[in-house]
Amino acid sequence: MADMMNVRLSSQAAAAHWGEGALLSFNGDEAHLHLGSGQEKEALRAIQRAARRLESSGIKRIKLVGEGWNGERRYAFAQGFYAAKGVRELDFGEQSDQEAAELAALLKATRWVREVTNGCPQEIYPMSLAESALLLIRSLAGDKVTARITAGEALQEAGHIGIWSVGRGSEREPVLLELDYNPTGDANAPVLAALVGKGITFDSGGYSMKSSDNMLPMKSDMGGAAMVTGALALAISRGLNKRVKLILCCAENLVSGHAFKLGDILTYRNGISVEIQNTDAEGRLVLADGLLAASESGAAYILDAATLTGAAKTALGRDYNAVFALDEAEQARALAAAKAENEQAWALPLEPWHAGQLTSAFAELGNVASAEGTAGATTAAAFLSRFVRDEGKGWVHLDLAASYQKSGNDLWATGAKGHGLRTIARWLQEVSE
Repeated sequence: MADMMNVRLSSQAAAAHWGEGALLSFNGDEAHLHLGSGQEKEALRAIQRAARRLESSGIKRIKLVGEGWNGERRYAFAQGFYAAKGVRELDFGEQSDQEAAELAALLKATRWVREVTNGCPQEIYPMSLAESALLLIRSLAGDKVTARITAGEALQEAGHIGIWSVGRGSEREPVLLELDYNPTGDANAPVLAALVGKGITFDSGGYSMKSSDNMLPMKSDMGGAAMVTGALALAISRGLNKRVKLILCCAENLVSGHAFKLGDILTYRNGISVEIQNTDAEGRLVLADGLLAASESGAAYILDAATLTGAAKTALGRDYNAVFALDEAEQARALAAAKAENEQAWALPLEPWHAGQLTSAFAELGNVASAEGTAGATTAAAFLSRFVRDEGKGWVHLDLAASYQKSGNDLWATGAKGHGLRTIARWLQEVSE
């Protein structure tokens, strides 16, 4: 159609009048995307930057034409040709059936993650997040999925003290979703892996309240729950045939006469007591319940994902997700999975002694480290390490510093990115082989 712009790849430099090193040039209704002869990693970044530039200029309908397009390049273009509002149309051109199926699975999972994370907190709340995740996985796996939802006061009765405490200040009840994907048909089949996600659908900081500027993007604090759900969806689409548990820890962290307070002490089902020293360090409190449930499931491998700390963003910026593990082999597996999927992840340190930096005069642990010189992202991971079995064997923690852009840039629109779901899906594939 005449109002659809064609985008063609070129290995030649743009004509001089387009500017030295120009990424794009135009001829009527066709744009040429000039890649040069660099490495493929740089080519993918250039493609995403070009897509971002075209979308930002107001172009809403594009067809990819000509030679040189493959699945990774099409996906990179789609990632850049996105914004949270408005309608866009992207025709990917001719593909093989296999390429089309993989791209469709990637886009379905990524779009769900981006849309649910970008959704306003009036619409995305603990129960709606759990129900949306369940609907997504059931749309792919049907009767291979069973689930249990525990909500409100039933959480306290079941001993899920972290989720209940964090969420009790809101009128909208906190929720624990325990989803069981079991394609084997055998009710006694072992659980290969458990995915645990932080689902704080809005985070005011509680009584340790955030500033307005820092609170505005906190609808995205459920990004970990969205990410592990999207990853499981992608893994199922790719043929995952082993039993996996999905555990989402969902709550709103608000202030009210019922909210948890500084100085409160929570005692978890494993007997560990925790003094609340900062109500804005709530993600680790809800994840502790999820990790206990994951450990009790007997899963051989456990991965949790969370938008957990500002410290991870300070260390790595918005380009890399942080990877923590006490099990070096598991950390290496997660890093290799990220590399294989063209996502960016970086290892940060975690040792058993880091948990000793979470001190309290009144409980076994404080929920934050206050001593000078402690590493915030590492001590958050150390807190979580106290709630996994076998001293962390088979466990990996992702702090999703690269999952959300408070402001857009030349690669990403403002909002959720879905950056991390491919890593987790590939990790699932690797542990299942």
